[in-house]
Amino acid sequence: MDGDGFPLRGLRVLEIGHFVAAPFATRLLADLGADVIKIEPLTGDPVRQWGEQVDGKSIWWSLHGRNKRSLACNLKDPRAIELILRLVRECDAVVENFRPGQLVRLGIGPDVLRRERPDLIIAHISGFGQTGPYRDRAAFGVIGEAIGGLRHLTNQAPGSTDLPPVRVGVSIGDSLAGLYAAFGLVSALWQRDRTAGDAKPRTIDVALTESVLSLMEGMLPEYGRLGKVRQPTGGGIPTAAPTNAYPSADGAYVLIAANSEPLFAKLMGLIGRPDLIGVAGFSGNQQRVQNSVELDELIGQWSRRHDSKTLIGLLTGEDIPNSRVYTAADIAHDPQYRERGMILDVYDEAFDGPILHPGVVPRFGDEPNAIRWPGPAIGAHNEEILRGLLSMDDQEIFVLREKGVIS
Repeated sequence: MDGDGFPLRGLRVLEIGHFVAAPFATRLLADLGADVIKIEPLTGDPVRQWGEQVDGKSIWWSLHGRNKRSLACNLKDPRAIELILRLVRECDAVVENFRPGQLVRLGIGPDVLRRERPDLIIAHISGFGQTGPYRDRAAFGVIGEAIGGLRHLTNQAPGSTDLPPVRVGVSIGDSLAGLYAAFGLVSALWQRDRTAGDAKPRTIDVALTESVLSLMEGMLPEYGRLGKVRQPTGGGIPTAAPTNAYPSADGAYVLIAANSEPLFAKLMGLIGRPDLIGVAGFSGNQQRVQNSVELDELIGQWSRRHDSKTLIGLLTGEDIPNSRVYTAADIAHDPQYRERGMILDVYDEAFDGPILHPGVVPRFGDEPNAIRWPGPAIGAHNEEILRGLLSMDDQEIFVLREKGVIS
């Protein structure tokens, strides 16, 4: 792929991160062509131990670490800190997700890093942000989801179950924070490039809690203006009806979204209830929301009489938005994803074969999705980085390896 396919070609980012949030941010940047140098402990990022394993190797890591270069070193050793400082001189940005203050304790706080490169962009990702009374509290993505309001809403309607609110199913709080960090970093780059010669430091402060909160739609303003606490609604949407997942005869669920007037009329005709079109209680979205339980029951009675394939055919024939609730298998074989290059077979030498990866988002015109390489082995690029970027010789590298500074 040429340079047009990698809009961030030429950007170099140092990742001092672990687990999910910072590595997700830098994966997004690396997917778009940035040269991401990932600093790992000698034992590797903890995510290498997560998820399904083949011969002790994480399948997830193939995706999580893709398009990055791995430099494994012991950050507790002062000689490793000197390596970091030399690398910073060659980098545009640093992305990290340690607890606030941890980089200072390691001897590579923002002031130290910016002595090496005054215009360095630093993106901090943490549970609660770099300031405030919760600054030093421990947090993972699930804590951000709870405090951000998401966990409360991911549940069935109040009183319908005594089980705890369910998790979304992926580390959504971490990934959201990573997405905001990547967005903030690119924004800071744009600003820096427009003010040539201005070496003013640019710092990005992303909190998991705030990343989740920012997506909570009208939840906060509704409380502030009306004192209303939004409650979970199961598979439905509290502001639009009918929109829900409805059961089929073969045990699958099919999403049906028919909340506009034309779509509602089409759906009522399809299920044999044209008498509900325009009548009191079902005229307009607000009335349907008030009667969504009754409406969902009517639609569910109809959907249970058909298997999912038939349901999708009937709904698609009327141009009503719908979909089967996809599993991983459905996604892997979906012709739309395949046609757009969003399901990629990426050769990974760690598994001596292909690993399925999702493609790169966003797309740029007609450029094909491209994965330069899957998640590398721990320290796979040590010598490449030390020789090529820092111009170190054999003896210097030998000493660092003998002293346990690098792998």
